Amino acid sequence: QVQLVESGGGLVQAGGSLRLSCAPSQRTFSSYTMGWFRQAPGKEREFVASINMDPGNTYYSDSVKGRFTITRERAKITVNLQMNNLKPEDTAVYYCAASVVPGPRWTYWGQGTQVTVSS
Repeated sequence: QVQLVESGGGLVQAGGSLRLSCAPSQRTFSSYTMGWFRQAPGKEREFVASINMDPGNTYYSDSVKGRFTITRERAKITVNLQMNNLKPEDTAVYYCAASVVPGPRWTYWGQGTQVTVSS
């Protein structure tokens, strides 16, 4: 069973930056689209950003557009989320997800990494 492993969460002050990474546990894993979601306490999980592994089209929620950048490293099969100008409202558990078919259909999920932004 392939697992997605996230890293890079932590505590940062408002205006700061963090970089999240996600890699599958098996290097032979091939996904069509990978993305990031987040869930704040008491709220539903929401879409943050996604990227098609080929040719690399990206999509962002309005709340992070212009501040977050999603990239993929095809050789390493990893996806990164560079988060700049972080705001307290960005505080959440961030989850990596993968779809192996167009759509996307988010079949694979990571266990999440905590991002906390202090004011």
